Parts: sequence; C-alpha cells; structure tokens
Amino acid sequence: MTAAEGMQKPSLGERMARAAAVFLDPRVLIILLLGFSSGLPLALSGSTLLLWMKDVGVDLGTIGLFSLVGVPYTIKFLWAPIVDAFQVPILGRMLGHRRGWLVFSQILLMAAIVLLGFQNPLVSPWMVALAAVIFATASATQDIVIDAFRVEYLPTENQAAGMAYFVAAYRIGMLVSTAGAVALVAYFEHIGVDRSLVWTYGYAAMAALVVIGMAAALLAKEPREKEREAEAEAAGEREGNPLFRFFRAAYAAFADFFSKRHALLILLFVVLYKLTDTFAGVMTGPFVLDIGFDKASYAAIVKGVGLIASLLGGVAGGLLARAMPLSRALLVAGVLQAIANFTFSWLAWLGVNHLGLAIAISTENFTSAIGTVVFVAYLSALCTSPAHTATQFALLTALASFGRTTLSSITGFVAAATGWMVFFMLCAAAAIPGLLLLWLLVKRGDFAEIEARERAAVAAA
Repeated sequence: MTAAEGMQKPSLGERMARAAAVFLDPRVLIILLLGFSSGLPLALSGSTLLLWMKDVGVDLGTIGLFSLVGVPYTIKFLWAPIVDAFQVPILGRMLGHRRGWLVFSQILLMAAIVLLGFQNPLVSPWMVALAAVIFATASATQDIVIDAFRVEYLPTENQAAGMAYFVAAYRIGMLVSTAGAVALVAYFEHIGVDRSLVWTYGYAAMAALVVIGMAAALLAKEPREKEREAEAEAAGEREGNPLFRFFRAAYAAFADFFSKRHALLILLFVVLYKLTDTFAGVMTGPFVLDIGFDKASYAAIVKGVGLIASLLGGVAGGLLARAMPLSRALLVAGVLQAIANFTFSWLAWLGVNHLGLAIAISTENFTSAIGTVVFVAYLSALCTSPAHTATQFALLTALASFGRTTLSSITGFVAAATGWMVFFMLCAAAAIPGLLLLWLLVKRGDFAEIEARERAAVAAA
C-alpha cells in the first residue's frame, strides 16, 4: 500500500462517526416504523391472548393448547413464494410490488386483530382459535413482506443500522401489545366500560396502531422494482398457470441460493451461530426462579434494565457492523454472546442478589441484541436475488430459529444433570461450532463478495 493510500484510509474513529450518521438516513427511519408494526402483533395471538383467556375464566388446559396458534410463524417460508411471484391487484399497480404487499398485509392484519377482539374466549374458544390462526397467518405474512422490503430497500452498508432500529422498534411494539394492551384494558375497566367489552376495545386500539406501519409503506419508495421484475420475467415467473408460477418461483429461489459456493456450510452456520445465546435464553426464567428470586423482581429487571440493555445493544450492533467487515463483526458478536453466559454462572454461585441479576440480565440482553443485529445483516447480505428475497429470507430465518424451536428442547435435561453453573458454561461452549464454521467460511472466501459490496457501497457514499 502506498503512503497516499495509507493516508486516505479512514481511521476507526472516522468509521465510527460515519456509522453513527447512518442512523439519521430517512430510509433507516422508515425501517424503524416497520419494526414497530412487525413487533406489535406477536403477543396479541400469544401472551396477551392467553392473559385475556385467563382473565375471563378459561381453563388452563385450553389455554395451554393455544400456544399452537403460533405455528404460522415457523412455517411462513411455505407461502413466501406467493409474495415473490404474485402482485397484489390494484395496490400492486398503484404502489409497486413490495409496497402493495405491505399495505395489503397490514389491512389484513388490522381486520384480523378486530376479528379476534370480537370473539368470546369463554363462550366459543374454537372460534377464538380460528381467529387467532387467521391473525397469526396475517402477521407472519406481514413479516415476510417487511423482511423482503428491508433487505431490498436498504443499501448493503446500511443493513445493520436498519436492523438496529428494527430490533429496538420491534421490542417496543411487543411492549405496547403486552404491558400497553393490559394497561389499556385496566383503564377501560376503571372508567366503567362493561367487562365483556374491555378486551374488544383493547384489541381495536392495537389494530389502529398498525396504521404506523402503513404510513411507513406509503412514505417509502418501491425498492429495486425494475431489477426484480426483469429477473422474474427472464425466469418466466410472471407468466402461466398460477400454481406453476408458485412452484417455479419456489424452485428458482432455492436453486439460486444453493448455487452459492459452500451453500450447505452457510446453512449449517445459520443454524449454529446463535445457539450459545438461544440455549441460555430458553432457561433464563426457570434459572432465576430456581435459585430463589421472586417473579416480581425478575419481571421488573427484565422489563426495565433488560429492555434498556437490548435497545443499547441494538445500536451497538449497528455501529459494529458498519465500522468493520461483516465477518469480523460476526466474530466479535459471537465471542461476546458466549462470554455473557459466564455472568449467569457467576450469578448461580452468588445466589439471590438483585444487583447481580441486573448485571447478568443486562449483559445477556446487550450482547444478544448485538449478535442479532449483526447476524440479520449477514442473512440480508445472503439474499442477492431481488426476485426471490421473500422466499430466501424466510428460509434463512426458519433455519435460524431451529435452535430455539427444536435443539433447545434438551436444555432442561442438561441443566438438571449438570447444575446451573456448569450448564451456562456449556452454553458458552455452544458458540464454538458456529465460530469454527465462521473461520472456515472466511478462509474459503465466502465473505469476499459480501465485503467487497460493502466497501464499494461505502466508497460510493
């Protein structure tokens, strides 16, 4: 490298300053609003719905079965090709392919929330179940569209910053639809609204908040439309029998992804990277209660200190991914996630200590948010075909959730057999396979193209 080139290379401080400036990009702010819209619905068919059912006197056995209404979130990749292959009538022509789907899915979501809110869990639990499944399907469809829109809308170098805002707004949306919805219902009861209507009004208020995401869709510009349509038309994915178009789009999406070098290694890395964080997260609640903390202390620290740490971690993850190559950011985030587990081993040794709990929870939430932002930036970078973004990203996120939904099922047995101190040490060790795969992918050059695109985008900015 020449002296002139060395002088032109920005310092770490300059790179961090540029990274911070990205958070003011209007496109990133659009993603903030969409993050809120994506986080808002999840609890309304989950924890908030179960609380409503308990409040009106539904038996615990029936309540437990309602956890199954979340299945659409785990199988959403099955209908993601529809979002790629078909344009929504009228809205698609008016707004473009992705924005048309955004507004359409949000209209469906608002209608589904209202439909669910008008049911009576005590009188007709099966109608509630049907409405909840319709709602979860509409919500999962919105997630498919928002993920595809975000990947295409933001430049490569802004993906991590966008995801940082997205994660923060997503958590706020979840908080609004849990604590916010319950507080609103309690207020309606306090002012004398009939108890049979308070939850209906609460759900109607949540439906109205979907307008925030709809406003973001209308304010944004349609991303990569010409490129996406040209690629789809070249593959014949806009012609012929609708069923053939669906399967053709699905096949093309998978074929495009598996044409990548070392595609199977990449998919294995996607499964393994977050295991260290996932294994610990699944057992954090039982661990805290088992060593002697009461539920009130745990809830206060998780909702208070934990939320703040998550928001700060999201911003830190965005800065980290912007300030260094993506492979190095993944390495740093992976190591931090692993190290955070030792704070729980320390807490197991320490016992009931509220400051210790706050330190452990905040450390875990902070590092987990960093890892999530950097990891999703990587998943976004893998989706290079604009005609198949929705399908490919839905597949990757389904694989990424495999550890949480399947592999983590053994964690309770491991904790019982080893004790809490050793269990969290093993959770830290669970990071090693993913980090080794990361090293192998770097050595084999799988990050070269991604990081070349990042450098070119930053240089052009």
